[in-house]
Amino acid sequence: MGKLKEFDITFTNNKVVYSPGESISGSVKITTGTSLQYKAIKVNCLGSCGVSNKMNDMSWTLEEQYFSSTLSVADKGILAAGEHSFPFQFLIPVAAPTSFEGPFGKIVYRVRAVIDTPRFSKDYKAQRPFYLLNLLNLNQVPNIEQPSYAVTTKRFSYLLVKTGTLMMKACSDQRGYTPGQIIRLATEIHNKSGKDTGCVLASLIQKVTYKTKRAVFDLRTIAEVEGAGVKAGKHAEWREQIIVPPLPQSGLAGCSLIEIDYFIQVSLKSPETVVTLPIYIGNIAVNLIPSRPMPSTPAPTTISPNPGPEGVTPSAPPAEEDLEEVLGAGGSVNEEIPTKSHSQQDQSGQPPTMSPSAFSYTPGVDFPPSQRHANDTSTPLFCVSTGATIPFFTEGNATPVPTSCPLILPPEYSTWDFTHEPPPTYEESCSSNNSSFNNSRPQE
Repeated sequence: MGKLKEFDITFTNNKVVYSPGESISGSVKITTGTSLQYKAIKVNCLGSCGVSNKMNDMSWTLEEQYFSSTLSVADKGILAAGEHSFPFQFLIPVAAPTSFEGPFGKIVYRVRAVIDTPRFSKDYKAQRPFYLLNLLNLNQVPNIEQPSYAVTTKRFSYLLVKTGTLMMKACSDQRGYTPGQIIRLATEIHNKSGKDTGCVLASLIQKVTYKTKRAVFDLRTIAEVEGAGVKAGKHAEWREQIIVPPLPQSGLAGCSLIEIDYFIQVSLKSPETVVTLPIYIGNIAVNLIPSRPMPSTPAPTTISPNPGPEGVTPSAPPAEEDLEEVLGAGGSVNEEIPTKSHSQQDQSGQPPTMSPSAFSYTPGVDFPPSQRHANDTSTPLFCVSTGATIPFFTEGNATPVPTSCPLILPPEYSTWDFTHEPPPTYEESCSSNNSSFNNSRPQE
């Protein structure tokens, strides 16, 4: 660094994660071996977002800036040989979005210091990133404590001349979760045909939308659970639990270029049948006290993610479908669908053997006691990156086409004490081919 032995930025108490509305303070430390003449020493605090159509491309197609503040800590002089320290402080705007890093865009925050030297001399620069966590309180989302429910009926042909009907219903215990919480999923399948179905697959999917001129939709499978098929003429139920890994929050409020959605997709490969359950991932858990009232007269076709007293009664299936026709006269014998395999992407880098209580607050982030719930075994996690995904490109009203970018499938977690599943919300689904989404595309 020439005359400089040290040029560094430090934050007060080494804090690196902040909340909107907080002040960020620290000092610029400069150590010189000989005297150094300067015109000004300035410190800038910047928050911005950039997106691109190309993966890992820092030449952003579109950018937006949330704030940029510059402070002159010293004006025209000479730094004598030795150590020098210049304090700074900035106020973070309350509307700034949560930090995020993805393959097609980033929301980044940093403090940069510059020593502006006289003409023909070398300018010196140093910078240090920090991270912002804008909490998403799930209790502010309407009907968040209600189950997410979907039902579909499939009429299909087999053996060239035979036809059959299949109804599939899926339900999650609520619509919003925080990292460390467990999603309870229930699926009910009525197979009114003479043909066995293929395996049932439940997938937790993250969709990141990068709003460039040529929109990019980034799809990623966070978790998968596979169950056995349903025998011909049978009515079967499948219940699973999935622990929510550390994930970026839904929406990214305050950012107009990047949007994050989550949904659970439950599908059969044969016959091809799909239902989608939009959900939210947040930082402050849903407060279920007082708990939801029990349904007065549960219908015989009710599916309940919790077999205990807090059962959920989903809404009735579509009126145009006669349930008795689907079930057949006299109904069918209920069966339990066994689970065949589990897999889950762990974004925290921690081994997949932890319990929900192992998740903790990020150091340096202070959450008021009013934002913590006694019945909540999990706590808000700060997650910046989404990792590898499958990009989909669209232009105008064209149908999205997957690129050749490979999907990194989640690792196996069949040895867990819990069975696992998804995080939060979006009503577009992708057709699934076993555990691969290489042929999937969002529904319009």
